[in-house]
Amino acid sequence: MAKLAPYDFVFDYLPSSIVVKQMFGMHYIYLGKKIMAILRKRPNEPELNGIWIATSKQHHQSLKMDIPELGSFFINNDERQGNWLFLPEDIDDFEAPAIKICELIAHGDQRIGNITEKAPI
Repeated sequence: MAKLAPYDFVFDYLPSSIVVKQMFGMHYIYLGKKIMAILRKRPNEPELNGIWIATSKQHHQSLKMDIPELGSFFINNDERQGNWLFLPEDIDDFEAPAIKICELIAHGDQRIGNITEKAPI
């Protein structure tokens, strides 16, 4: 039996055509051939729990201007300036910026999402 996705309120703001795949204890959100985000809430490394946003480095600054709560992606104190931004679950009013992210996805914001060969069709 599949585990229910964390932060399930986000599904009220995402397009109905998304596909959610559970892998590695996380829930990957796809729209078409793009990965859009990952929902993570695991007991190990709780500092990584939250919403990971698929993007590219060129969009980091503008997305952070629109959603100041977004942070860079760190693992073991090593900043990963790749294709992800991070919304940690432990910030004040986590739901408000999470909803903003979902609304950007729903409106087709081109700054969010990366084409992947592993995307479900």
